[in-house]
Amino acid sequence: MKIQALALAFLAATAIGGIAWVFIYPLLSGERKAESRRASVAKSEPTAARGVDKTQRSRREQVESSLRDLEARRQKESKVALSTRLMQAGLDWSTQKFMVVSGVLAAVFFVGAIAAGGGLLAAVGLAFAAGFGLPRWALSFLKKRREKNFLKALPDAVDVIVRGIKAGLPLFESIKVVAADAPEPLKGEFLAIIETQAIGMPLGEACARLFERMPVPEANFFGIVIAIQQKSGGNLSEALGNLSKVLRDRKKMAEKIQAMSMEAKASAGIIGSLPPIVMLLVYLSTPEYISLLWTHPTGQLMLVGCVVWMSIGIFVMKKMINFDF
Repeated sequence: MKIQALALAFLAATAIGGIAWVFIYPLLSGERKAESRRASVAKSEPTAARGVDKTQRSRREQVESSLRDLEARRQKESKVALSTRLMQAGLDWSTQKFMVVSGVLAAVFFVGAIAAGGGLLAAVGLAFAAGFGLPRWALSFLKKRREKNFLKALPDAVDVIVRGIKAGLPLFESIKVVAADAPEPLKGEFLAIIETQAIGMPLGEACARLFERMPVPEANFFGIVIAIQQKSGGNLSEALGNLSKVLRDRKKMAEKIQAMSMEAKASAGIIGSLPPIVMLLVYLSTPEYISLLWTHPTGQLMLVGCVVWMSIGIFVMKKMINFDF
Protein backbone atom coordinates (compact mmCIF):
# COMPACT_ATOMS: atom_id res chain seq x y z
CA MET A 1 0.00 0.00 0.00
CA LYS A 2 2.85 2.38 0.87
CA ILE A 3 4.54 1.57 -2.44
CA GLN A 4 1.36 2.47 -4.36
CA ALA A 5 1.05 5.75 -2.44
CA LEU A 6 4.70 6.59 -3.19
CA ALA A 7 4.22 5.76 -6.88
CA LEU A 8 1.12 7.96 -7.10
CA ALA A 9 2.94 10.79 -5.33
CA PHE A 10 5.88 10.47 -7.73
CA LEU A 11 3.61 10.54 -10.78
CA ALA A 12 1.70 13.54 -9.42
CA ALA A 13 4.92 15.41 -8.70
CA THR A 14 6.25 14.60 -12.19
CA ALA A 15 3.01 15.84 -13.80
CA ILE A 16 3.00 19.05 -11.77
CA GLY A 17 6.67 19.65 -12.54
CA GLY A 18 6.08 19.12 -16.26
CA ILE A 19 3.17 21.58 -16.28
CA ALA A 20 5.24 24.13 -14.37
CA TRP A 21 8.15 23.65 -16.80
CA VAL A 22 5.93 24.27 -19.81
CA PHE A 23 3.86 27.21 -18.56
CA ILE A 24 5.71 28.88 -15.68
CA TYR A 25 9.44 28.47 -16.48
CA PRO A 26 9.36 30.53 -19.73
CA LEU A 27 7.80 33.44 -17.81
CA LEU A 28 10.35 33.31 -15.00
CA SER A 29 13.41 32.78 -17.21
CA GLY A 30 12.59 35.55 -19.66
CA GLU A 31 12.39 33.21 -22.61
CA ARG A 32 9.11 34.72 -23.79
CA LYS A 33 10.66 38.20 -23.77
CA ALA A 34 13.65 36.91 -25.75
CA GLU A 35 11.37 35.35 -28.35
CA SER A 36 9.35 38.53 -28.75
CA ARG A 37 12.59 40.53 -29.04
CA ARG A 38 13.92 38.18 -31.75
CA ALA A 39 10.61 38.45 -33.60
CA SER A 40 10.72 42.24 -33.50
CA VAL A 41 14.31 42.22 -34.79
CA ALA A 42 13.42 39.78 -37.56
CA LYS A 43 10.59 42.02 -38.77
CA SER A 44 12.87 44.94 -39.42
CA GLU A 45 14.77 43.53 -42.39
CA PRO A 46 17.24 45.75 -44.18
CA THR A 47 16.46 47.02 -47.66
CA ALA A 48 19.18 44.90 -49.28
CA ALA A 49 17.82 41.71 -47.71
CA ARG A 50 14.32 42.56 -48.90
CA GLY A 51 15.69 43.17 -52.39
CA VAL A 52 17.49 39.82 -52.43
CA ASP A 53 14.36 38.03 -51.22
CA LYS A 54 12.29 39.77 -53.90
CA THR A 55 14.80 38.74 -56.57
CA GLN A 56 14.79 35.12 -55.40
CA ARG A 57 11.01 35.09 -55.32
CA SER A 58 10.86 36.52 -58.84
CA ARG A 59 13.30 33.92 -60.11
CA ARG A 60 11.33 31.15 -58.41
CA GLU A 61 8.16 32.40 -60.08
CA GLN A 62 9.92 32.37 -63.46
CA VAL A 63 11.04 28.79 -62.90
CA GLU A 64 7.53 27.72 -61.90
CA SER A 65 6.07 29.49 -64.94
CA SER A 66 8.53 27.73 -67.26
CA LEU A 67 7.71 24.35 -65.76
CA ARG A 68 3.97 25.01 -66.10
CA ASP A 69 4.38 26.03 -69.74
CA LEU A 70 6.38 22.93 -70.55
CA GLU A 71 3.91 20.66 -68.77
CA ALA A 72 0.96 22.24 -70.60
CA ARG A 73 2.70 21.73 -73.93
CA ARG A 74 3.47 18.10 -73.11
CA GLN A 75 -0.18 17.45 -72.23
CA LYS A 76 -1.35 18.95 -75.52
CA GLU A 77 1.09 16.73 -77.43
CA SER A 78 0.29 13.52 -75.54
CA LYS A 79 -0.93 11.81 -78.74
CA VAL A 80 2.13 11.17 -80.90
CA ALA A 81 1.59 11.21 -84.65
CA LEU A 82 2.99 8.48 -86.87
CA SER A 83 5.41 10.89 -88.55
CA THR A 84 6.79 11.85 -85.13
CA ARG A 85 7.18 8.19 -84.19
CA LEU A 86 9.12 7.57 -87.39
CA MET A 87 11.40 10.51 -86.55
CA GLN A 88 11.88 9.24 -82.98
CA ALA A 89 12.86 5.83 -84.35
CA GLY A 90 15.54 7.44 -86.53
CA LEU A 91 13.84 6.62 -89.85
CA ASP A 92 13.51 9.13 -92.68
CA TRP A 93 10.45 7.37 -94.08
CA SER A 94 7.27 9.19 -94.96
CA THR A 95 3.92 8.12 -93.53
CA GLN A 96 2.81 6.86 -96.95
CA LYS A 97 5.89 4.65 -97.30
CA PHE A 98 5.28 3.14 -93.88
CA MET A 99 1.65 2.41 -94.76
CA VAL A 100 2.68 0.79 -98.07
CA VAL A 101 5.23 -1.44 -96.33
CA SER A 102 2.64 -2.46 -93.73
CA GLY A 103 0.10 -3.31 -96.44
CA VAL A 104 2.63 -5.38 -98.37
CA LEU A 105 3.53 -7.35 -95.23
CA ALA A 106 -0.15 -7.99 -94.47
CA ALA A 107 -0.79 -9.20 -98.04
CA VAL A 108 2.27 -11.48 -98.06
CA PHE A 109 1.35 -13.14 -94.77
CA PHE A 110 -2.30 -13.48 -95.78
CA VAL A 111 -1.40 -15.21 -99.04
CA GLY A 112 1.16 -17.40 -97.27
CA ALA A 113 -1.38 -18.50 -94.65
CA ILE A 114 -4.00 -19.32 -97.31
CA ALA A 115 -1.44 -21.24 -99.36
CA ALA A 116 -0.42 -23.24 -96.29
CA GLY A 117 -4.05 -24.25 -95.70
CA GLY A 118 -4.44 -22.44 -92.42
CA GLY A 119 -7.98 -21.26 -93.06
CA LEU A 120 -9.52 -17.83 -93.56
CA LEU A 121 -9.68 -16.92 -89.85
CA ALA A 122 -6.04 -17.77 -89.27
CA ALA A 123 -5.02 -15.91 -92.43
CA VAL A 124 -6.87 -12.76 -91.37
CA GLY A 125 -5.37 -12.89 -87.88
CA LEU A 126 -1.85 -13.41 -89.25
CA ALA A 127 -2.28 -10.62 -91.80
CA PHE A 128 -3.48 -8.24 -89.08
CA ALA A 129 -0.53 -9.12 -86.86
CA ALA A 130 1.95 -8.72 -89.72
CA GLY A 131 0.47 -5.53 -91.15
CA PHE A 132 -0.42 -3.70 -87.95
CA GLY A 133 1.53 -5.21 -85.06
CA LEU A 134 4.89 -6.12 -86.63
CA PRO A 135 5.74 -2.68 -88.14
CA ARG A 136 4.80 -0.87 -84.94
CA TRP A 137 6.78 -3.33 -82.86
CA ALA A 138 9.76 -2.66 -85.14
CA LEU A 139 9.25 1.10 -84.63
CA SER A 140 9.14 0.63 -80.86
CA PHE A 141 12.29 -1.52 -80.94
CA LEU A 142 14.23 1.03 -83.03
CA LYS A 143 13.00 3.88 -80.81
CA LYS A 144 14.10 2.16 -77.59
CA ARG A 145 17.49 1.24 -79.06
CA ARG A 146 18.02 4.82 -80.19
CA GLU A 147 17.00 6.18 -76.77
CA LYS A 148 19.39 3.76 -75.07
CA ASN A 149 22.31 4.95 -77.21
CA PHE A 150 21.31 8.57 -76.56
CA LEU A 151 21.21 8.10 -72.78
CA LYS A 152 24.55 6.34 -72.84
CA ALA A 153 26.28 9.38 -74.37
CA LEU A 154 24.29 12.25 -72.79
CA PRO A 155 26.13 12.51 -69.39
CA ASP A 156 29.52 12.77 -71.13
CA ALA A 157 28.11 15.41 -73.48
CA VAL A 158 26.82 17.46 -70.55
CA ASP A 159 30.26 17.22 -68.90
CA VAL A 160 31.85 18.52 -72.12
CA ILE A 161 29.45 21.47 -72.11
CA VAL A 162 30.24 22.19 -68.44
CA ARG A 163 33.99 22.15 -69.11
CA GLY A 164 33.53 24.41 -72.13
CA ILE A 165 31.51 26.94 -70.14
CA LYS A 166 34.07 26.93 -67.33
CA ALA A 167 36.79 27.50 -69.92
CA GLY A 168 34.99 30.61 -71.18
CA LEU A 169 33.13 29.30 -74.23
CA PRO A 170 29.54 30.38 -74.84
CA LEU A 171 26.84 27.77 -74.49
CA PHE A 172 26.19 27.66 -78.23
CA GLU A 173 29.88 27.00 -79.00
CA SER A 174 29.99 24.24 -76.37
CA ILE A 175 26.97 22.59 -78.01
CA LYS A 176 28.82 22.81 -81.34
CA VAL A 177 31.78 20.96 -79.81
CA VAL A 178 29.45 18.17 -78.64
CA ALA A 179 27.76 18.00 -82.05
CA ALA A 180 31.14 17.64 -83.76
CA ASP A 181 32.52 14.80 -81.63
CA ALA A 182 29.55 12.96 -80.10
CA PRO A 183 28.35 9.58 -81.42
CA GLU A 184 24.96 9.04 -83.02
CA PRO A 185 22.15 9.69 -82.22
CA LEU A 186 23.40 12.42 -79.86
CA LYS A 187 25.32 14.08 -82.68
CA GLY A 188 22.24 14.34 -84.90
CA GLU A 189 20.08 15.72 -82.09
CA PHE A 190 22.57 18.44 -81.16
CA LEU A 191 23.02 19.31 -84.84
CA ALA A 192 19.24 19.76 -85.00
CA ILE A 193 19.49 22.16 -82.02
CA ILE A 194 22.17 24.15 -83.85
CA GLU A 195 20.17 24.28 -87.08
CA THR A 196 17.00 25.31 -85.23
CA GLN A 197 18.81 28.09 -83.40
CA ALA A 198 20.49 29.24 -86.62
CA ILE A 199 17.12 30.01 -88.23
CA GLY A 200 16.16 32.38 -85.42
CA MET A 201 14.65 30.27 -82.63
CA PRO A 202 15.98 31.06 -79.11
CA LEU A 203 18.50 28.56 -77.82
CA GLY A 204 16.39 27.70 -74.76
CA GLU A 205 13.36 26.84 -76.88
CA ALA A 206 15.53 24.90 -79.34
CA CYS A 207 16.89 22.78 -76.48
CA ALA A 208 13.38 22.32 -75.06
CA ARG A 209 12.25 20.88 -78.43
CA LEU A 210 14.79 18.08 -77.96
CA PHE A 211 12.19 16.17 -75.96
CA GLU A 212 9.92 15.99 -79.03
CA ARG A 213 12.54 14.07 -81.00
CA MET A 214 13.92 12.10 -78.05
CA PRO A 215 11.06 11.49 -75.56
CA VAL A 216 13.07 10.52 -72.48
CA PRO A 217 13.03 12.33 -69.11
CA GLU A 218 16.76 13.06 -69.33
CA ALA A 219 16.30 15.06 -72.55
CA ASN A 220 13.44 16.90 -70.89
CA PHE A 221 15.67 17.74 -67.90
CA PHE A 222 18.34 19.13 -70.23
CA GLY A 223 15.83 21.28 -72.10
CA ILE A 224 14.28 22.61 -68.88
CA VAL A 225 17.67 23.57 -67.41
CA ILE A 226 18.71 25.47 -70.55
CA ALA A 227 15.29 27.13 -70.95
CA ILE A 228 15.19 28.30 -67.32
CA GLN A 229 18.76 29.58 -67.48
CA GLN A 230 18.01 31.54 -70.64
CA LYS A 231 14.99 33.18 -68.96
CA SER A 232 16.21 33.78 -65.41
CA GLY A 233 20.01 33.57 -65.61
CA GLY A 234 22.26 31.98 -63.01
CA ASN A 235 25.31 29.76 -62.84
CA LEU A 236 24.80 27.49 -65.87
CA SER A 237 27.93 25.39 -65.27
CA GLU A 238 26.77 24.53 -61.75
CA ALA A 239 23.25 23.70 -62.97
CA LEU A 240 24.54 21.47 -65.77
CA GLY A 241 27.03 19.86 -63.38
CA ASN A 242 24.17 18.92 -61.07
CA LEU A 243 22.24 17.67 -64.10
CA SER A 244 25.15 15.45 -65.08
CA LYS A 245 25.22 13.97 -61.59
CA VAL A 246 21.45 13.35 -61.75
CA LEU A 247 21.80 11.65 -65.14
CA ARG A 248 24.53 9.33 -63.89
CA ASP A 249 22.54 8.51 -60.74
CA ARG A 250 19.49 7.68 -62.85
CA LYS A 251 21.64 5.43 -65.02
CA LYS A 252 22.93 3.60 -61.95
CA MET A 253 19.38 3.24 -60.64
CA ALA A 254 18.19 1.82 -63.98
CA GLU A 255 21.02 -0.73 -63.99
CA LYS A 256 20.24 -1.68 -60.39
CA ILE A 257 16.56 -2.14 -61.22
CA GLN A 258 17.47 -4.26 -64.22
CA ALA A 259 19.73 -6.47 -62.11
CA MET A 260 17.08 -6.91 -59.40
CA SER A 261 14.32 -7.72 -61.89
CA MET A 262 16.26 -10.24 -64.00
CA GLU A 263 14.92 -13.18 -61.99
CA ALA A 264 11.32 -12.10 -62.53
CA LYS A 265 11.99 -11.48 -66.24
CA ALA A 266 13.54 -14.95 -66.61
CA SER A 267 10.53 -16.52 -64.89
CA ALA A 268 8.15 -14.61 -67.16
CA GLY A 269 10.11 -15.72 -70.23
CA ILE A 270 10.02 -19.36 -69.16
CA ILE A 271 6.29 -19.25 -68.39
CA GLY A 272 5.53 -17.52 -71.69
CA SER A 273 7.60 -19.95 -73.77
CA LEU A 274 6.24 -23.16 -72.21
CA PRO A 275 2.96 -23.41 -74.23
CA PRO A 276 4.55 -23.11 -77.72
CA ILE A 277 7.39 -25.45 -76.73
CA VAL A 278 4.94 -28.06 -75.43
CA MET A 279 2.85 -27.68 -78.60
CA LEU A 280 5.93 -28.22 -80.76
CA LEU A 281 7.00 -31.32 -78.81
CA VAL A 282 3.51 -32.81 -79.00
CA TYR A 283 3.39 -32.11 -82.74
CA LEU A 284 6.73 -33.86 -83.23
CA SER A 285 5.58 -36.91 -81.29
CA THR A 286 1.89 -37.21 -82.31
CA PRO A 287 1.02 -34.70 -85.06
CA GLU A 288 -2.48 -36.12 -85.64
CA TYR A 289 -3.38 -35.46 -81.99
CA ILE A 290 -2.65 -31.73 -81.99
CA SER A 291 -3.34 -30.91 -85.63
CA LEU A 292 -7.04 -30.53 -84.74
CA LEU A 293 -6.17 -27.11 -83.31
CA TRP A 294 -5.62 -25.62 -86.78
CA THR A 295 -7.68 -27.97 -88.98
CA HIS A 296 -10.99 -28.02 -87.09
CA PRO A 297 -13.00 -24.76 -86.68
CA THR A 298 -13.44 -25.31 -82.93
CA GLY A 299 -9.73 -25.97 -82.59
CA GLN A 300 -8.93 -22.76 -84.47
CA LEU A 301 -11.23 -20.82 -82.16
CA MET A 302 -9.55 -22.38 -79.12
CA LEU A 303 -6.13 -21.58 -80.55
CA VAL A 304 -7.08 -17.94 -81.10
CA GLY A 305 -8.44 -17.77 -77.53
CA CYS A 306 -5.24 -19.27 -76.15
CA VAL A 307 -3.14 -16.73 -78.05
CA VAL A 308 -5.26 -13.87 -76.73
CA TRP A 309 -5.10 -15.07 -73.12
CA MET A 310 -1.36 -15.73 -73.35
CA SER A 311 -0.83 -12.25 -74.78
CA ILE A 312 -2.83 -10.72 -71.93
CA GLY A 313 -0.82 -12.69 -69.37
CA ILE A 314 2.51 -11.66 -70.92
CA PHE A 315 1.35 -8.03 -71.02
CA VAL A 316 0.36 -8.12 -67.35
CA MET A 317 3.67 -9.70 -66.33
CA LYS A 318 5.55 -7.09 -68.34
CA LYS A 319 3.67 -4.28 -66.61
CA MET A 320 4.42 -5.82 -63.22
CA ILE A 321 8.14 -6.13 -63.94
CA ASN A 322 8.89 -2.94 -65.92
CA PHE A 323 8.16 0.47 -64.44
CA ASP A 324 9.29 4.05 -64.93
CA PHE A 325 11.09 6.04 -62.25
